[in-house]
Amino acid sequence: CSNFSLVSFLSLFKELLINGTNFFRDPPAFDMLKNEILPQLLADKPEGYVFRVWVAGCSSGEEAYSIAILLREIMDETHTEFRVQIYATDLDDDAITQARGASFPPNIAQDVTPERLRRFFIKDDAGYKVKKVIREMVVFAVQSVIKDPPFTKLDLLSCRNLMIYLEPEQQSRLIPIFQYALRPGGVLFLSSSESISNHAELFTPLNRKWKFYQVNSSASTIQMPPIGPSVLQDKSGNAPERPAPVKTKVDSVTE
Repeated sequence: CSNFSLVSFLSLFKELLINGTNFFRDPPAFDMLKNEILPQLLADKPEGYVFRVWVAGCSSGEEAYSIAILLREIMDETHTEFRVQIYATDLDDDAITQARGASFPPNIAQDVTPERLRRFFIKDDAGYKVKKVIREMVVFAVQSVIKDPPFTKLDLLSCRNLMIYLEPEQQSRLIPIFQYALRPGGVLFLSSSESISNHAELFTPLNRKWKFYQVNSSASTIQMPPIGPSVLQDKSGNAPERPAPVKTKVDSVTE
């Protein structure tokens, strides 16, 4: 195998890991998320409640920022404020670096409405940068959903950019882990090409077309299976409620 062939293979592998997801991919699914799913999850929450989201397999960050924008819109429209913690993880550190940068090319205007571009992005020569009010809602970290402990006590878990790249056995293993990670009544959001496979007893479908599933209150919570060590584990070996601190450069953008 020549050096050129090896370099080409590695480049292709990186392209598969950073697979070019879009903002608000499948717009009807995001309409349902904003108009039905999130209001249901936020109903009757006490003052000071922390709304926790995990975007697993976040790629270059569009999915996580899209969810943050929806939550900001809901807070503005209902004149309410609550704390939001969105954990966005991916196996590839280059994808995470790209996501943290929060800079996107001009063609995102095909997926983001002019109103959202005006409210939540800063236009520059390279394209658009996500405003600080949205960036501060999201923490990005490198993580393997197969080997590392999951985040826990989640209200929403979005995994729409990952499972199609896994073997069926790995997909089946992830669904109980996702159930373990969610609070009672929490919602799992998958892509249109994915399903909960043979674990239907763990979730109640809220919408089969757009793949929203609510944790089934009658299902027993699984015991977390043994998994490998991770930087996301605390000293006791437990999966933390918060991710490990992530060192990032201070942004010069203050909007």
